[in-house]
Amino acid sequence: MTRPKPPVRADFRYFHTVSTRWHDNDVFGHVNNVIYYAWIDTAVNRFLIDCGALDIKTSTIVGVVAETGCRYLSEITYPDEVTLGIRIDKLGRSSVRYAIGIFRNAEDAASAEAHFVHVYVDRAAMRPVPIPDSTRAEMQKIMIEEGN
Repeated sequence: MTRPKPPVRADFRYFHTVSTRWHDNDVFGHVNNVIYYAWIDTAVNRFLIDCGALDIKTSTIVGVVAETGCRYLSEITYPDEVTLGIRIDKLGRSSVRYAIGIFRNAEDAASAEAHFVHVYVDRAAMRPVPIPDSTRAEMQKIMIEEGN
């Protein structure tokens, strides 16, 4: 079976950088998988905060995580710098699917690729609602249409 090529930085539209920490490494000497999920969650929510789509204290409509997945391609260890590239792959009525590339140091090919699905809900009722128009407009800025 041939493995698909890893995504590259040009495949993404928004970037967030984090540093690995000493305790991120597991007993095998590389960053533990749970850390990748924390980076993904942080980067997606940072995008939403940066574009004004999320106020973590006052937003009445919020995205809750419905699905995540990650494919590991090469090791990341301490003391690497990590850049997470984000794009929107699918934008529905009340849900959005993000694609995330996780890049080690200045490498162009991703060390991991992930997806992350938010379903938008009314914060008080926790029932699905349409993605607000202003949030949708910001998401469309990092969406890559098929063939582009």
